[in-house]
Amino acid sequence: QVQLVESGGGLVQAGGSLIISCAASRSTSVSGRTFSINVMGWYRQAPGKERELVASISTGGGTNYADSVKGRFTISRDNAKDTVYLQMNSLKPEDTAVYYCNVKGKSYGLGPVMNYWGQGTQVTVSS
Repeated sequence: QVQLVESGGGLVQAGGSLIISCAASRSTSVSGRTFSINVMGWYRQAPGKERELVASISTGGGTNYADSVKGRFTISRDNAKDTVYLQMNSLKPEDTAVYYCNVKGKSYGLGPVMNYWGQGTQVTVSS
């Protein structure tokens, strides 16, 4: 129902900045969009570690950040384009990971919350 296309990953030196983005494509019907997106966010997974939440943002603009990135990362979204962005500043080597876009929503606004994932974009921070 939802396809996520990520872009913007790459290699950056410690202390540098990087922005990644994720665009969601949803199927439509005569009644409109078939899937309602409520929350968009970013998770990351480093080698040998569990996937963890980095930041999320609701339709209304409310945000949530992992303690490790507060003050350094900023999440934003364009609801009209179903696109979410993550501005990463003051990057550290420990930020190195594959970053996965995530969307949460409901089909026709009903039923259980469903999750969709992007394929991931590599962010590497060198020391």
